[in-house]
Amino acid sequence: MVAVEEVTRWCLQMPDVVQQPHFHKASFRVKKKIFATLDVNNKKLVVKLSAIDQSVFCGYNSNIVYPVSGAWGKQGWTFIELPKVRKSICRDAIETAYHSVLESGKKKS
Repeated sequence: MVAVEEVTRWCLQMPDVVQQPHFHKASFRVKKKIFATLDVNNKKLVVKLSAIDQSVFCGYNSNIVYPVSGAWGKQGWTFIELPKVRKSICRDAIETAYHSVLESGKKKS
């Protein structure tokens, strides 16, 4: 089980990350790009992964880590069920999402 406070701390430990509201959730951004959102009420994290990374993380357990439905999921947005996920998997997914979004921003510059 991963606590909401742990997710927030892990995200904010990354360089240049800011936390901002995003509708009824908290978003974590690097270079103005969202790499994760946190739904405190439903205890769900959403991370932005590449297609390959999404496949790897969903392979851990598709009942715990799974694509967001529709086009968002096809773009790499992935749900993580915080009450069920191992801390190491969650933290790895956050770090992977952060680096993926950071690198995608560098390619466009």
